[in-house]
Amino acid sequence: MSDNKAQQKAFGGIARAVALASEVGLLLMACVAIGLFLGKWLDGLLGTSPWLLLAFSLLGMVSAFRAVLGLIRRQTGLK
Repeated sequence: MSDNKAQQKAFGGIARAVALASEVGLLLMACVAIGLFLGKWLDGLLGTSPWLLLAFSLLGMVSAFRAVLGLIRRQTGLK
């Protein structure tokens, strides 16, 4: 019986790691995609191509890394 519990515990750890990795990937993609979309949309609206696209792309990258750092802090209990 203890062997079965050890296998379940190992699977739970693997499942948590996969969930965390997919959450990080989705966070990165979503933040950058939103920045790209807003930049392109505002460039088309205001005729400032490509400056707002570049600015919002960088802003999306910065927000993605901040979101990932926040996620890591929550998972590890750091402040």
